[in-house]
Amino acid sequence: MDQLSATLLSAPVLFFILGALAAAARSDLAVPETIAKGMSLYLMAAIGLKGGVEVAKAGFGTELLVALAAGLVLSAAIPFLVAPALARFGGLDRTNTGAVAAHYGSVSVVTFVTASEVYGNTGFAIAGFMVAVLAMMETPAILSGLFLARQKGGRLFAPELLREVLFNGSVVLLLGSFAIGALLGERGFEPISPLFRAGFTGVLCLFLLDMGLIAMRRILKTRALTWRLALLALVFPVINGAIGVLVGTAIGLDAASAAALGILGASASYIAVPAAMRLSLPQADAGLYLAMSLGVTFPFNIVLGIPLFRWIAESLGGML
Repeated sequence: MDQLSATLLSAPVLFFILGALAAAARSDLAVPETIAKGMSLYLMAAIGLKGGVEVAKAGFGTELLVALAAGLVLSAAIPFLVAPALARFGGLDRTNTGAVAAHYGSVSVVTFVTASEVYGNTGFAIAGFMVAVLAMMETPAILSGLFLARQKGGRLFAPELLREVLFNGSVVLLLGSFAIGALLGERGFEPISPLFRAGFTGVLCLFLLDMGLIAMRRILKTRALTWRLALLALVFPVINGAIGVLVGTAIGLDAASAAALGILGASASYIAVPAAMRLSLPQADAGLYLAMSLGVTFPFNIVLGIPLFRWIAESLGGML
């Protein structure tokens, strides 16, 4: 209960709730798209740099390699775990099943960033190398989703899709800034740390205000989201996140990093995967997969998932 209160009363989550309430009240409050894009770039660069600096301090080791392998397997496998429920219980056709499943295998950078901030403020620090795991989990799910959605005789991976998957902006910026942080180390990072450390929480608050507005408006506008699909959008993060925490604990991650792997397993992409789906599966219902990932799963994870996966990780750690 204390963890839930700490999460709900953290500034970033309160700004998200403010945005959602404003949208529900039909307020005209809005964040200009160019500013929102700039904030997104800032947050990804900041989290990548800080993660790289932490890895430079601790050094590269087997723990990083094992965590990367676990993340890649999770990202590739989760679409196959959720696809039967989407098809049988959710009533989706093959194309939409593959498209939605890809979103749930991939990750939400903002959910991870918010969890890092909330956890860090209470001394529950996530290992810096988890940023690399975050970046690596963006793309395998896209390939799995396309495999699930493929039609007989159809071409699975077009060149333009492979380029979008391998070089999409969020992956390039996260990995690139992570590498820069690792090369700079703490001393090299010090001159730019006022920008990327002092302003981080404030920018995150404004970005989550925008996310709250978008998420609620997506829910209010969509007509494709049935009660069955909305229920799945709440069940998937709980199950996938619990699997992530279990895997993280099993491979020897500390409790905070195991919780972070749970957050990554629970989150659903609403940036990288929609871009890939527009290229490869234009016939899939974009309103549907965005309503599920951004309108339902994202708010659940921000408000309830972050404390839930910490509780699971700490409970499992206490049993060992």
